[in-house]
Amino acid sequence: MSTTSSGNAEGVMEANAEKRGHWSSRLAFILAATGSAVGLGNIWKFPYITGENGGGAFVMVYLVCIAAIGIPIMMAEVMIGRRGGHSPVNSLRAIAERDSLSKAWPLVGAVGVLAAFLILSFYSVIGGWAVSYVGTAATGQLAGKDADAIGAIFSGLVSDPGTLLLWHTVFMALVMVVVARGVSAGLEKAVSILMPALFVLLLITVGYAMTSGHFGDAVAFLFEPDFSKLTTKGVLIALGHAFFTLSLGMAVMMAYGSYLPKGISIAKTSITVSIIDAVVALLAGLAIFPVVFANGLEPGAGPGLIFQTLPFAFGQMPMGSFFGTLFFILLIFAAWTSGISLLEPLVEWLEEQKGMNRTVSTLGAGIACWALGIASILSLNLWSDVHPLGMFTMFEGKTIFDLLDFLTANILLPLGGLLVAVFTGWFMSRQALENELNLPTSGFNLWYNTIRFLTPVAVAIVFIYNLV
Repeated sequence: MSTTSSGNAEGVMEANAEKRGHWSSRLAFILAATGSAVGLGNIWKFPYITGENGGGAFVMVYLVCIAAIGIPIMMAEVMIGRRGGHSPVNSLRAIAERDSLSKAWPLVGAVGVLAAFLILSFYSVIGGWAVSYVGTAATGQLAGKDADAIGAIFSGLVSDPGTLLLWHTVFMALVMVVVARGVSAGLEKAVSILMPALFVLLLITVGYAMTSGHFGDAVAFLFEPDFSKLTTKGVLIALGHAFFTLSLGMAVMMAYGSYLPKGISIAKTSITVSIIDAVVALLAGLAIFPVVFANGLEPGAGPGLIFQTLPFAFGQMPMGSFFGTLFFILLIFAAWTSGISLLEPLVEWLEEQKGMNRTVSTLGAGIACWALGIASILSLNLWSDVHPLGMFTMFEGKTIFDLLDFLTANILLPLGGLLVAVFTGWFMSRQALENELNLPTSGFNLWYNTIRFLTPVAVAIVFIYNLV
């Protein structure tokens, strides 16, 4: 491409970017990106996978993976979004056209948008569980119940498609209301309220856990590594979760990066978001494990830790109904901010590609996602014996809900992250990367070599392991 045409392309991209909304400040972007990263993965998934994989050693590996793999990919995704100034698909298209690269690269953005859409369809169902449990805890239905009775409450919820549909609809409506209002009036305003509230609720819950008499046990479990309990599988799970928890590979950070004004440091914001995300995950562990240990329960209780094990614990403790209610409100806030970010990439694309206004694009994307979520709901009860890809060994026994979870977490997200690393590390102009990241030479070289060599290998290992 000639220098003149390159300059014209640069001007077009910058002109288009100026027409779009922007985050009002670095803090606004940090709150939004943190809201995306902090979700069910931190408060629901991190505690139970930590419990299943031995505690402190797993946590240490997880934090190393955040630093070595998560932060470099987050920087790359935010940089692509800001440089392209469009939806993830069109940002990659604009950069590829400008640098005379393959026309196939926009598919990387499409993979991320698809992943976000599929994740939100079943994520909204889980968010609905949290909405339901606020009422369950607040009305004292958990108080004094034994483990079997608590299990029956959860079983009764997931076996009732009508109730699940109601709460799934409520949760998706909450997400759509915020996204329809746009960047400043919707996304930014929502996270400026929800994120501080989430942190306050989390700290109150940790304070409550400190009264259990087993807070020291939780601290030792989380921060005293015993590497004899860590397996190779545990290391790969830590790497995969570090990737998932930062909302990487699902086009979210590209979408949010497209609203990031020039002059705000991508590196500093990415590092800040990653640190806050890790701190929230650790605080969630400090809120949950003292309660678990105080009631003689297993920290490795699996996915049922939040909706079965913890409700039992709250039901046995003083003021358990009050703090159980606070905990599930916290869970809703975490899921809500993540849900908003998952819908945004598709809405942004519909606005650009189809010429829809914000409200119409949000309705179209949200209703389509809600409709797919119904299939996940039915797979928990009426369609529990339906296994769409059961003829393949990899998908044997997986319901629609299980299949969507597996396809996104184990295939689409690692694949998207791997392609982002390859695109930025091996195909984008080094000069363009230096201009966008604006790092000291030593810092840029560290990031550049990591994204070129370490990151692709690590993500590829996770990707292959998940498939095999």
